[in-house]
Amino acid sequence: MADRTKLWIAEKMKKIMATKPLDKIRVTEICREAEIERPTFYYHFKDKYDLVAWIFFHDAFKTDILSVESAAKGMNQMRADYLFYKRAYEDNSQNPLWQYMHEYFVDRYSAEAMKILDTDRLDTQIIYSIRLYCYGCVGMTREWLMNDNIIPAETVVKMMFHSMPENIRRIFFNPLLKV
Repeated sequence: MADRTKLWIAEKMKKIMATKPLDKIRVTEICREAEIERPTFYYHFKDKYDLVAWIFFHDAFKTDILSVESAAKGMNQMRADYLFYKRAYEDNSQNPLWQYMHEYFVDRYSAEAMKILDTDRLDTQIIYSIRLYCYGCVGMTREWLMNDNIIPAETVVKMMFHSMPENIRRIFFNPLLKV
C-alpha cells in the first residue's frame, strides 16, 4: 500500500514538473494534485527533493548497480522521461538531485564492497575511489542526458565501468584478487 501511495504521488509530481521547474513547486501543490493531506506526503517523503530523488531511484535503478544492462535500462528510463529529469538536474536549490544521487551510489557501492570483502569497514583509499567514481558517474550521466543523449546508454555505461579505478574494479569484478 505504501509503495502504491508513493507511486501515485510520484506520478503527480512528474505531471507538475512537466509544466514548471522544481524550485517553483510547493508541497501544498503536490498534495492538491495528488488529492492527499500534507501529513500523508510527509509520512512518505521528507520534502519535495526527497520525492524527486525517490522517483529517480525507483525509475532508474531498481536492480543491480554492477550490470551494464541494469544501468543502461535506468539511463534509458531517464531518456524516456526527459523533461522530468532535465528539470530535476537543472535544479540547484537546497538539496540538488546530484547530491542525493552521489550519496546513494556511494552508499550502495560501499555496502557491496564491504559484503564482498566480508568487512564492516573500508580503508580510506577504497572509500575515496568509490566517492570519486560515483561523483564522475553522476556528472557524466547528467552531461549525457542534458547534452549528448545520442550515444546509446549501453555505450555510456560500458565507458563508465572501464573508467572505474583499478582498486575498486578488483573488488567488484574479480573478488579473488587482493586489493
